[in-house]
Amino acid sequence: MGASIKESRGGADNPFQKKGKQVSEMMAYCGLVCQTCPIYLATREENKEEQARRRVEIARLCREQYGMNYEPADITDCDGCRTEEGRLFSACQNCAIRRCARQKGLENCAHCTDYVCGKLEAFFATDPTAKTRLDAVRSSMA
Repeated sequence: MGASIKESRGGADNPFQKKGKQVSEMMAYCGLVCQTCPIYLATREENKEEQARRRVEIARLCREQYGMNYEPADITDCDGCRTEEGRLFSACQNCAIRRCARQKGLENCAHCTDYVCGKLEAFFATDPTAKTRLDAVRSSMA
């Protein structure tokens, strides 16, 4: 896998940006890019051996970067946190940010009148690039 979870969540070469504008429908509520997430990518891996190897690496990265005590079996399939009917990673199912944005009917947290709230501040401490993306969406709304 090589890249950290943070590095794989999009950046300067983010394929989900078009002509300088962030495509927010490809973005999780919190500012992560689901389509570049290792868990999302492992879900789509057709080679079962490679998928298993990725899940071992993801569990290790979750422990090291986020203090989440996951085993490879805990890394469930995920179709992205904005899925209505699809598979959802267990951490996304219990995510307070996701729950809040869905209850408010938001496209993502950049559209919230309470932006940046305490939940997001705590999250941004672990992944500041998510804030950069949401800030970009927010500034494009002005």
